Amino acid sequence: MSPSDTLENHCYDELQPGQQASLSRTVSHDDIALFAHLSGDINPAHVDADYAENTSFGGVIVHGMWTAGLVSAVLGTQLPGPGAVYLEQSLQFRKPVKPGDTITATVEVVEKGRRGRVTLKCSAHNQEGVEVLRGEALVIAPSEKVSRPATALPRVSVER
Repeated sequence: MSPSDTLENHCYDELQPGQQASLSRTVSHDDIALFAHLSGDINPAHVDADYAENTSFGGVIVHGMWTAGLVSAVLGTQLPGPGAVYLEQSLQFRKPVKPGDTITATVEVVEKGRRGRVTLKCSAHNQEGVEVLRGEALVIAPSEKVSRPATALPRVSVER
């Protein structure tokens, strides 16, 4: 998202089963380094190319939670969007994600429950259409409409 974008949510009453939203990102080595730094997860499968080359993956793989973070971003910025309360998430990591992959995370409304609760199917696919993640989220959808400019984030860089 850019600062010129507007975030607009979908209130509980607006949500319909089958409704979807997606977000795509191409992951870089810098993304992996930043995620490792922020999370403290320095598993060598993610950050040490020499080590990772000798694993069953044959090279560095992206943190699974980076991919799951894309699902969270869709839920928090698009569907339902701002004001949603994230209650639960199940995840299955299906295939490894590698640097340079373009991952598309998609959420789909499955069911509307009581007290504003909404169940959403979550998935992520790489540029070849291969499913790399699947799961289900439970959120409380917002009851009030929100429309506001996206917040500009600071620029960050990785020094090696």
